[in-house]
Amino acid sequence: MTSELMSLTWVVALSTVMWVPYVLNTIMVRGLVDAVGYPDNPKPLAPWAARMKMAHYNAVENLVVFAALVLMLNAVDVSNSTTVLACNIYFWARFAHLAVYTFGIPWLRTLSFAVSWLCIVALIVQLI
Repeated sequence: MTSELMSLTWVVALSTVMWVPYVLNTIMVRGLVDAVGYPDNPKPLAPWAARMKMAHYNAVENLVVFAALVLMLNAVDVSNSTTVLACNIYFWARFAHLAVYTFGIPWLRTLSFAVSWLCIVALIVQLI
């Protein structure tokens, strides 16, 4: 497995477990019946849980692009120091994005997103 594919695996793993804390908060705040149902007036999540849910949505949206690029790199057999570094930084930028979004740190949230976006741009440049 290439380093890029390993980074993709870690990004997928992170995206896979992001929902657990905010779903647990949903159950705690609303109760199990409303958490799995469709209440007319659901109680709001804790602010951190609402932010984590939004971070998860953002991660999934960006995972589609990142995964496609890593799989294209693998298909055309492009792997170099730039692609490895971009993939590694992408994982840590997404991890940071989740943390700072959850804790409500606006400037760092934007910075971590921008870093992950630059990593995607670097991968696109390597493919072109």
